[in-house]
Amino acid sequence: MFKRRSQIRDHSAEANLFARRSFIAFVFVLILIAILFVNIYQLQVIAHQSYQTRSNDNRIKLVPIAPNRGLIYDRNGVILAENQPIFNLEAIPEDVDDMADSIIRLSAILDISDAEKSEFLDDIKQQRRFKSQVLKSRLNEEQVAKFSAHQHKFPGFSIEARLARHYPFGDTLTHALGYVAKLNKKELNQLQQDGLETNYRATRYFGKLGLEKYYEHILHGTVGSQEVEINNRGRILRTLSSTPPVPGQDLVLTLDVGLQQIAQYALKDSRGAVVVLDAKSGGILALYSNPSYDPNLFVHGISRTDYRALLNPDRPLINRATQGSYAPASTIKPLMAIFGLEEGLITESTTMFDPGFFQIPNVEHRWRDWKRWGHGKAVDVYQAIEESCDTFFYDIAFRAGVDKISNFMAQFGFGELSGVDIYEETSAILPSKEWKKERFKESWWRGDTISVGIGQGYWTATPMQIANATNIMVNKGVHNPPHLVSLTKLGEEVNLINNEEKPPITLKDPHNWQIAIDAMHNTVYKKTGTAHAAFVGADYDPSGKTGTAQVVSIAQGERYDAENLKEKHRDNALYIGFAPYSDPEIIVMVTVENTGGGSSVGAPIARQLMDYHFSSQQSRADTP
Repeated sequence: MFKRRSQIRDHSAEANLFARRSFIAFVFVLILIAILFVNIYQLQVIAHQSYQTRSNDNRIKLVPIAPNRGLIYDRNGVILAENQPIFNLEAIPEDVDDMADSIIRLSAILDISDAEKSEFLDDIKQQRRFKSQVLKSRLNEEQVAKFSAHQHKFPGFSIEARLARHYPFGDTLTHALGYVAKLNKKELNQLQQDGLETNYRATRYFGKLGLEKYYEHILHGTVGSQEVEINNRGRILRTLSSTPPVPGQDLVLTLDVGLQQIAQYALKDSRGAVVVLDAKSGGILALYSNPSYDPNLFVHGISRTDYRALLNPDRPLINRATQGSYAPASTIKPLMAIFGLEEGLITESTTMFDPGFFQIPNVEHRWRDWKRWGHGKAVDVYQAIEESCDTFFYDIAFRAGVDKISNFMAQFGFGELSGVDIYEETSAILPSKEWKKERFKESWWRGDTISVGIGQGYWTATPMQIANATNIMVNKGVHNPPHLVSLTKLGEEVNLINNEEKPPITLKDPHNWQIAIDAMHNTVYKKTGTAHAAFVGADYDPSGKTGTAQVVSIAQGERYDAENLKEKHRDNALYIGFAPYSDPEIIVMVTVENTGGGSSVGAPIARQLMDYHFSSQQSRADTP
């Protein structure tokens, strides 16, 4: 009996233990099921959007589309910078299994140079691996056909048709237009800092110089995009949506390409520069620096050989029109005359005898006139400009002092940037006592001022500065900032970045403007004028001033002998002029290095430019 009861108790205990264990197991299973449902809910509901997006990223790709760069036209509608279709062999590095082997095999088909290989390998190191890079550009039809026949052997490589910049006039407009070239890492970093990187996602070229750089923000345009569906190998299956790019704006220049070609022809093999301004607006009709170079060399990457050829003593990479610093010489005598009149140092009737030299009292040194024996007569302000009498202006400078001269000439833009719409410009030197102290740690001597009176000594100026200053003078104090662009093709005005509007220059006696203008007219009109011979028979009424800038000092008592001097030590020839005299339309500035006098070299070149301008203007007027 007792044993039976014991068995019943053991059975009951086992049943209870089993029930507890079953309950615990059931609860554990319920917890696992709950966890499973929570995870399913997390994946299917809460994280659905995130995983959907990741799935689409594997299936959908956003492809940026580069905008077409704006075109550039001259004032008459002639295209100066265009976009031409080219075929490039490109590769997406992350899609190529063995880049080195692929390049070796491709070289056997397309004759890829070592320079192209090196540049390509450098590019893929600097750029993201998913971005397409050019291995060989400008493929011809035969090369395209060869690659197409073997394309299946080169996954990740493809032929891409793109538009590339082309300059149809080559070296004629380089220093004005500049050029575009490959966008580099430094420029990409700057775009990133400026918050513009996304707008350049598909862009390969960037403005490097001239107008192409200055107006990059206008010419570039706005990037577009395509949303495409791709397979697991990255091949595009279909386009889902598309946002077209917005092309860059076209620019219309004030330049006349015909006049530019005349400037190039006139300078020929000489080093120098030409600047022609519209006297009414400041628009630049011609801006040419010689020697020049073909900007198309830089668009697709210039070779080391071609670049080394440009690093020669003639310095073709320098824009002499805005970066060349030359002694302005006698071209500033009309402004010095106005200065002397304003300061009361001379009057319209003041005369001075010219013995051929100027001396400071009690100083032995003589400052020579360009005429060895002088003009041999008393000259007034008109004759001093007309016949370019140095002694007359030595005297004005000595009595005035350099700081007064400097303060007056600064109003005309000397010693500062002109504000022209290219970045390649220098301010040159407008000397003063303070400037010499800072530059040379020396005091200014009385004798330093004498040469400044005829645009020599420490004074240097760019051809653009001289042209701009003369434009201010003929407009009697009104500033018309020099510029290459005023409108887009759509007729919208373009604001100059570097230019600040300046108030007119006011004189104590406004008649002093006319004295200088009349004297420049005499320089051409009168037979005794230094520019008379160059303009005989002109169909328009020109005015101007010649200049001969001394490059090296000539010892006291010695004569200038070009034949016995190295070419680089010979005088520079300058000419500044305008026409017509009564109502100026154009300003012409010519600088020719190491060729002699302004009357024999500079003025004849200015004559060619003016002849073309007025004859072409008449031709257009006669065309119905």
